Amino acid sequence: MTRTIDLTLKVWRQKTADARGGFETLHATNISTDMSFLEMLDVVNDQLTLDGKEPIAFDSDCREGICGQCGAVVNGHPHGHQKGTTLCQLHMRHFNNGDTIVIEPFRARAFKLVRDLVIDRGALDGIIQAGGYISVNAGGAPDANTIPVSQEKADLAMDAAACIGCGACVAACPNASAMLFVSAKVSHLALLPQGKPEAARRALAMVRRMDELCFGNCSNERECEAECPKEISIVNIARLNREFIKAGFFSAVR
Repeated sequence: MTRTIDLTLKVWRQKTADARGGFETLHATNISTDMSFLEMLDVVNDQLTLDGKEPIAFDSDCREGICGQCGAVVNGHPHGHQKGTTLCQLHMRHFNNGDTIVIEPFRARAFKLVRDLVIDRGALDGIIQAGGYISVNAGGAPDANTIPVSQEKADLAMDAAACIGCGACVAACPNASAMLFVSAKVSHLALLPQGKPEAARRALAMVRRMDELCFGNCSNERECEAECPKEISIVNIARLNREFIKAGFFSAVR
């Protein structure tokens, strides 16, 4: 049965990256519990527009839990408190009537704030550009069984490839580390034969670029794993460390 709830929102408002920001208290009334979190923000923005005020700026695209653009910190949790869920897939039935909800952008030195809840995740794209791909000329599409891959390796690679690059791991980490993101991208290629030829160069280049972009160091706090909407395991960070050490060794030998 559909029910409605009333909420108090404390939303971070900031007109530009250089402007002074702060929390603004807003009221969301008659919110259907069938709505997603972003639909609730849409309703609030409609009312702000009718009142002649600036609507809340926030990112979204697919609204299907695929793109990760909707990321914001809700009551201290990137993408909200629901495990394995992006913000656009978080429904208002997980909140109670009269709740106060604090909403703020992902905060990390490498993520530049654009406006309100909108951040620039371009730093993650920079890491991918440094080596998160294979450059071999693969030709036409081969038959599925041409290159043998064990079921175990295929499953592990698929688990790592589920990363959507939303940046929740960075926002959750006390050091704003991107190690979970980088490890997922390195792992899914290192586990497959197509990624083997460039494995050493990839690990070195992506970690180097991560450091240049001012992401912090991993201190094994595991907040990243706990808050990741795709539940990427920190086992991938261990794999990245091994790939990085091997790459450094072979580079030193050569």
